[in-house]
Amino acid sequence: MATTVDLTMADDDLTPDEQRLVDAARRHATEVVDPMAEDWERERRFGRESFDTAIAAGLGAVLVPKQLGGAGVGEVCLARIVEELASADVAAAFSLVVHNNMARGVAASGNAHLVENVLQQLISGDRIGAFLLTEPDVGSDAAAISCAARLDGDEWVIDGEKAWVTNASDAGLLNVYAQTGTGHSGIVSVVVDADLPGVERSEPYELMGAHAMGTGGFTFSDVRVGVENTLIPVGEAFAAAMVGIDLARVLVGAMCSGLMCRSLEVALAATKERRAFGKSISDNQGVQWMLADVATDLEATRLLTYRAARLLQEGGDATLVAAHAKKFAARKAQEHVAGCMQVMGAAGYRRDNPLPRHLAAARLAGYIDGATEIQNVVIARHLWRSSRSL
Repeated sequence: MATTVDLTMADDDLTPDEQRLVDAARRHATEVVDPMAEDWERERRFGRESFDTAIAAGLGAVLVPKQLGGAGVGEVCLARIVEELASADVAAAFSLVVHNNMARGVAASGNAHLVENVLQQLISGDRIGAFLLTEPDVGSDAAAISCAARLDGDEWVIDGEKAWVTNASDAGLLNVYAQTGTGHSGIVSVVVDADLPGVERSEPYELMGAHAMGTGGFTFSDVRVGVENTLIPVGEAFAAAMVGIDLARVLVGAMCSGLMCRSLEVALAATKERRAFGKSISDNQGVQWMLADVATDLEATRLLTYRAARLLQEGGDATLVAAHAKKFAARKAQEHVAGCMQVMGAAGYRRDNPLPRHLAAARLAGYIDGATEIQNVVIARHLWRSSRSL
């Protein structure tokens, strides 16, 4: 898919190996995701075909070091990969993001048992990974989780419920955040095999869109897991989860960039072809200005997103810049996908183009990895902490 906006600001930072992965993601989006995305929506099912093909293309463990079997690339490259995939379908892109984030976490923090067993299954794609933090009665207040974990000899015993789990329908390896005491200091992260006794998988949620993520929930009833499956110990797990969420927020910015870019491309082509009142729709200044606004905000979204990705890649604290990127990207994607549909007239509402699917995904971007209002909490906290934020 040709891009409308220059991406040299991101691609100039890529190594030849990283550029090859971005090129592979672009081919995957065009050849696999785009032709199948409407089928996944119509059939309300997980995009397994896309996941398996992405793994085969080397897109399943891109942040895992090469010595452990991954691609060993940086966050900027991952953001570019995600943008290319999301231009075809956000659900397929986000499914892969969650899997990559778990692989990254196991590679960075896992003990020898987890690296030798769990990580290799994630890299090969034999098992799909999922991140289980959110609960039915605990949305944005992640520290208030009630899913409980207690030690019984050399086993964790886990009881509770998790909700809004991406990849839930097909995940085999679950990164479960559970409470051993109270508050964020009592949280532990444990890798749980989804096939263990006591693990119950809910039916996938019926959503406005993005069904290819296989979103659903899990219930844990007296589930016993060996302590060797502890990924992040008590007292450190909450902070680790927040680092993962910073990366996910940056990648939401990349996904929104993909949404806006594809929507702009479709709208430009449609307005050139469509005629009304004796002239091309594209000759109307009102239409030109609407799409010019899309192009400007796409540039701004990419600048915010790749600034945050570079900061993460350099080991900096990206919490604030990731919040700015996600907030701006989610708002502008929803506004501009709808605007691109509008300039196409009623044709923009048809499901034989990707814009209706992208509009549902743009709405979703305002919720995942912290609602837009939570980004305002993060930003306001920084503002009041230091006037230098201005």
